[in-house]
Amino acid sequence: MTTIAELPPGFADKVLSAQSTFRSVMDAMARPGSVQRIVPGAGAPETMMRGTAAIALTLFDHDTPLWLDARMAESLDVVKWLKFHTGAPVVQDSSIASFALISDGAVLPPLERFALGTSEYPDRSTTVILQVESLDAGRSFELRGPGIDGAATLQASIKPFDLFERLRFNEPLFPRGIDLVLVADDSVVAIPRTIRVVSKGS
Repeated sequence: MTTIAELPPGFADKVLSAQSTFRSVMDAMARPGSVQRIVPGAGAPETMMRGTAAIALTLFDHDTPLWLDARMAESLDVVKWLKFHTGAPVVQDSSIASFALISDGAVLPPLERFALGTSEYPDRSTTVILQVESLDAGRSFELRGPGIDGAATLQASIKPFDLFERLRFNEPLFPRGIDLVLVADDSVVAIPRTIRVVSKGS
């Protein structure tokens, strides 16, 4: 069993690192499809990428219910690390989660199972944070929508292969719906609910 002292550390400089990470995530949301770097190094438990750990340390707190996929939920180190550093309550019911951490996209549950917000409070939806293989190599995707001048191109290696087809369920729900954040090591790309993504072939 890992003791608290043996857990990977959080940010060395909490305030500056959290501000920097927050800025990276906000830039990613404002410019969908653009790859942003998360600079501050934080320790990360196994199965969690450095970028995911930094986002968790920045955005999660005791008021943000958190849903973990099976691989993360089964890791005592991940659960302990999140509890110790963020205080975020881990919930079994994905429909009440503020955030969902997905380490293995191959077993991503149906996106409809997450919180979709309400017409009055569309922000009460789940932000799904999905770890992927690469955000600078792989298939090409075209993104269109607010924050993009014309179209943006994203090259990424992503599981599940049909992720963006699944995401189309968001379209008729607006202003409700889920936001997606893709993480590959220390790189991050945001796909807000307003964005349409089409595959440009292999």
